[in-house]
Amino acid sequence: MKSSKIFTRGVLDVLPLLIPVFPFGLIIGVIGVELGFSPLLVYVSSLVVFSGSAQIVLFQLVSGGASPFVALASVGVTNSRHFLYGAVLSEYLEDLSTSWKAFLSYFLVDQSFALSHRFFKENNSLKNKHFYLLGSGATLWFVWQVSSLTGIFLGSIVPEELGLSFAIPLTFLSLIIHEFKKFDHLIVIFISGFLAI
Repeated sequence: MKSSKIFTRGVLDVLPLLIPVFPFGLIIGVIGVELGFSPLLVYVSSLVVFSGSAQIVLFQLVSGGASPFVALASVGVTNSRHFLYGAVLSEYLEDLSTSWKAFLSYFLVDQSFALSHRFFKENNSLKNKHFYLLGSGATLWFVWQVSSLTGIFLGSIVPEELGLSFAIPLTFLSLIIHEFKKFDHLIVIFISGFLAI
């Protein structure tokens, strides 16, 4: 299969997961500006951090007066799950050069990991399978940047009654919805959710 077709499949497969991602990015833009950060700083955080949960932690801690060390350490802990993502996918990408691995790691977020892991398991023999991660991750990145910018510039006119905060749990729910078909997975999901509460 050609690299362009694998890339396109990654783009198409991630499209349904973009439905909750856009309002989540919108919320990031709104929250950042509402907490007193400059629009430029909020947008740079979307470029550098590229993680909604970590950005929320960062904004709230810094605006609350936390030290830079505490804020950065908290962001690091919040994003530590990406080490696991990288470890899981490394067996499928071991033939890639270090520069390719470093480049792809920037696009390795929750949604691109969930899709890529399934695709890599089903298509392990494909030589150019990493283009799937690139396609899904780059699409998520683009939508995240657009939605963050929209939140920054239009957030002040979005009515609070719209309740955009629903997008945060919906984003993560969309990642596990596929697992609802299996009864044993349902048991694990509900027990984990109950224990977390």
